[in-house]
Amino acid sequence: MEITEQNIETKVAILSLTQGGHQLAIRLAEHFPGATPLHCRGTVRSTVKKAWTRYDALIFIMATGIAVRTIAPLLRDKYHDPAVVVCDEAGHYAISLLSGHLGGANELANQVARTLNGQAIITTASDVLGRTALDIWIKDNNLTVHQPKGLAVIMGRLVNNGFITLYSDYPLPPLPPDIQHINTIKNADLVITSRTEKYLSCFVLIPKSLVVGIGCNRGVSAKCIERACTEVFADHGLFLNAIRNLASIDIKADERGLLDFAAGKGYEIDFFSSSQLNEVANISESQAVLRATGAKGVAEPASILSAGNHRLIVRKVKCKDVTIAVTEVHSPWSEPDLEPSTS
Repeated sequence: MEITEQNIETKVAILSLTQGGHQLAIRLAEHFPGATPLHCRGTVRSTVKKAWTRYDALIFIMATGIAVRTIAPLLRDKYHDPAVVVCDEAGHYAISLLSGHLGGANELANQVARTLNGQAIITTASDVLGRTALDIWIKDNNLTVHQPKGLAVIMGRLVNNGFITLYSDYPLPPLPPDIQHINTIKNADLVITSRTEKYLSCFVLIPKSLVVGIGCNRGVSAKCIERACTEVFADHGLFLNAIRNLASIDIKADERGLLDFAAGKGYEIDFFSSSQLNEVANISESQAVLRATGAKGVAEPASILSAGNHRLIVRKVKCKDVTIAVTEVHSPWSEPDLEPSTS
């Protein structure tokens, strides 16, 4: 997360050992609303251990060696570790030590330096050489890395060669000059796709491009819906991480299993009225569904409407107590054409 003064709000701990460092921590906290100064002389290891998972960023006002030795046992990876900045007691330097891009330590170091009239020390190669911070670009474009361990190789290629190539199944937003779009997969460093089998030998980025329409029986459990989605996506070679949102009929707006499934996965749900669903042509119709809901179908038309009348790629699949259909949006970076029902 990129840290700014507007979104800090109780998520930054400023740790100090000496009395002078504590005074600097108090002074610095005045410029970051909600930041917490922690004077931890004699308790630095236990204090840092507690703060590690409670804060998005830690500012150490102490020697870099002390900070490094203290955090070493706690390190996991760039996707989970908080941002770490080290500042000397005089406020001359603010060193971005850990999670410079995704954690926001680079920006935080710059903010600390500006506040104290000091100098930020940034060592990430992309920043030093003026290259795109690939992990931030991926995050900003709402993409998921299929195999995160391979990202370092691609980032190294970008730094060393000055550019990387990108193939996409979808129209792209404007690209940085050092990420070059190509029309063939063969020479692509990165591939943007929602398909699991098509490009298994490539480094894959997964967009939020699929809308799942769901019809279900009353009382269905969240586990049952999750199992149905997993089976359908596996059978059709689709990444579950490509799900943008869910869609259903408005009479399911209080369906606990559906709501719990969505909440557990972080999906939004669009609900549509039966009249809206009945306006969608070329769907699989069901007399039983019509009698029960007033709609000729639920899963297919709901997913189509929510995706903005784009391409239905999985016609309804009946599972136990659940029906699934999937529509693919034309571009993951554009807004849907139609609004869901507000009724």
